[in-house]
Order: sequence, then C-alpha cells, then structure tokens
Amino acid sequence: MNPQKLAKEHGISAQAVRNYEAAGVLPAAGRTASGYRVYTERHAGALAAFLALVPAYGYPAARTVMWAVHRGDLDAAFQAIDAGHAQLTRDRQTLDAVESAVGLLLDRPPADRPDRPLPVGAVAHRLGVTAAALRKWERAGILTPQRDRAGYRVYRVADVRDAELAHLLRRGGYPLAHIATVVRHVQEAGGAEPLAASLADWRRRLTARGRAMLTAAARLDTYLAAEPPAGDPGAEKPGRGSAA
Repeated sequence: MNPQKLAKEHGISAQAVRNYEAAGVLPAAGRTASGYRVYTERHAGALAAFLALVPAYGYPAARTVMWAVHRGDLDAAFQAIDAGHAQLTRDRQTLDAVESAVGLLLDRPPADRPDRPLPVGAVAHRLGVTAAALRKWERAGILTPQRDRAGYRVYRVADVRDAELAHLLRRGGYPLAHIATVVRHVQEAGGAEPLAASLADWRRRLTARGRAMLTAAARLDTYLAAEPPAGDPGAEKPGRGSAA
C-alpha cells in the first residue's frame, strides 16, 4: 500500500506516516522502481502498535519501545513498558492519598482554621509537633512559609492547611516526597474543595490510561506475533530515511 492508504486507515496524514518511518518507529519502506514508498501489512501492524502505545505511555516511551523492538531488543522494550506501569501505580497511590487527605481536610470545621498568620511555634503547638519537624517539612518542599520583617517564619492560612495535611499524611506513614506531591496538588487546585471536585476526573484519566495500556499490549503482541521484526536491517538506527 502507499502512504496515503496506510494513513487513511489510521486517521492520520501521509506525511505523518513518512515522519514515523523517518523517526524509526516503522520499518523502512520498500521502494518501487520509480522510487515511491511501498508499505505492507507489517508496516500497518507497527503503526497500529505505535499509535496505541502513545496514549498509554507517551510519545518518548512509545518511540523507545518501537526502536527496541526493531533492533530485536525485547528486554529494553519491556523495560520501557514496565516503567510506564510502575508510574501508573505511583499515580494511583498518590490519588488514593490525595482523596484520603482531602476527605480529612473537608471534615475539619472551617471555624477551626486560623484567620491570621501564625508563627512557627504556634503552628507546632497546634499540630503537636516540634518546630524542627516543620522546618524539615519545609526543606522537603512541603511547606513554604513567608518571612516577616525580622526574618521569622510566618504561616498563612494556606500554609497552616498544608501543615495540617502533611501532619495527617505523616501519621499515615507516607514518606515526605509523597506528601510533597500531595500538597502540591492541593496548592495547584487552590484548596481542598476545588481539588475534591477534580478527583473523579483524575481517577477517570488514570483508568483510561490503564485501559490504553491493555490496548497497546494487544496491538504490540499482534505485531510481534505476525512477523518478529528483529532481523530488519533497516531498523537498526533511529532517524533513518527521509521525511520528505
């Protein structure tokens, strides 16, 4: 088949097909006597696998997988896939922690929150921790208190909220790096209430990525089973060919 036909089957442009070949994610195309590219079912299978890998693992990882497959290094391909699954697991754990923390924050009566900035000692007393613990959380990127004119730390309302959240998660056994990620999500959302409204969408996106991984695995397995590409001499070096 020519580039136009292969592109049409996947809803992309003929130029995109040529670009993917040039990038090394498709095997090198054959040529007619007059120099026109000729693609086969093998190219169609490679393209289907690559296009399924992109939403599952991202473009760089999808490209890495296809490069590895074409040079016959399945271990490298599966390592890239394994890394994507490990990241999805970490994202799910983060989401679970955020949901738990947001629920705890929303259960706390708003009247219990301070209405003015507090010094470090007051925040430490409020939480039942030491000032040294608050400084440690600050070094970990969890808290970002301001400084007054004398250079002392002062915790605004949002800072106290973040300290409460860190305290709750720390008591739950979460490491500081994980807590910093959770607090960042709360900060970026503008508080627990806006973040709570976005959690369902966040979980849907993680579920969609998990489903995309299943689809990608099936497409890649079909490609490998149809004709293992390990012996393709044109796939040894990424970036071969012309994008023209």
